[in-house]
Amino acid sequence: MSAPTTPTPWILRDRTFAWGSRTYLLGVLNVTPDSFSDGGQFATVERAVSQARHLVHNGTDIVDIGGQSTRPGSEAISREEELNRVIPVIQAIRADEDEILRQAVISVDTTRSAVARAAVKAGADVINDISGGTYDRAMLSTVADLGVPVMLMHLRGTPATMQQHTDYPDLMGDIYEFLARRIEDAIAVGVKPSRIAIDPGLGFAKTYPQNVEILRNLGKFRELDCPLLVGPSRKSFIGWILDQPDPQQRVWGTAAACCAAIAGGADMIRVHDGAEMYDVCRVADAVWRSTAD
Repeated sequence: MSAPTTPTPWILRDRTFAWGSRTYLLGVLNVTPDSFSDGGQFATVERAVSQARHLVHNGTDIVDIGGQSTRPGSEAISREEELNRVIPVIQAIRADEDEILRQAVISVDTTRSAVARAAVKAGADVINDISGGTYDRAMLSTVADLGVPVMLMHLRGTPATMQQHTDYPDLMGDIYEFLARRIEDAIAVGVKPSRIAIDPGLGFAKTYPQNVEILRNLGKFRELDCPLLVGPSRKSFIGWILDQPDPQQRVWGTAAACCAAIAGGADMIRVHDGAEMYDVCRVADAVWRSTAD
């Protein structure tokens, strides 16, 4: 097998995402009433835009907007409800008087091709699909048609059932093969290889020890030659380690998990606590990025 190469940079709006040069931050913006750690906090357009402003002024590179909760046990909402939650927030950001916010790079966390298309029309730049394009058979071809980058995550089952699907004959090998197939399927329908990122799906159909194993072995996914996204923020495996049931009290544990991900080669970190993790990334990059030598 050939050695991993540095993925092709993404150029989004007025900035270049030069993979390997530093860690990029996705700031979570859940416009939902029931997300696991911040449900209801940003469920109005005004509060969502205020949080987006806070994120982009504190080091966040991409604002990741999601209208469908994917916490364990959550049930799917209708397409219309998801659109009604997400699209007005994108439109408000794009119309805001704050130029920094108005020009923010936006990703949309959705598994529906119709939401992806509407979001890009409203001003989104990237699609983040937790199902890796498996829930909606039109998603990958829609992404190809839109010409935007896509983040493909590993998942088994649905958020309602995923914690019943944690028995893996070969955890790392199974995740790797799933992601490799999703990359192949995306390319087959016209998605450019340089526009695909991958995510091993911490917390999605994984036990607590399995999440730790993934963090220890992230380097394996570098062989897929795609930017690597890791989302450890506030997740239950951190609560398990810390004996901390309150997700909002897992900031320090999240910082440690982010450091582990960066040391393992993550290109992007998806976080709730943008300002705090921005500092974490700066120090971790100085330690582990070759450009800091």
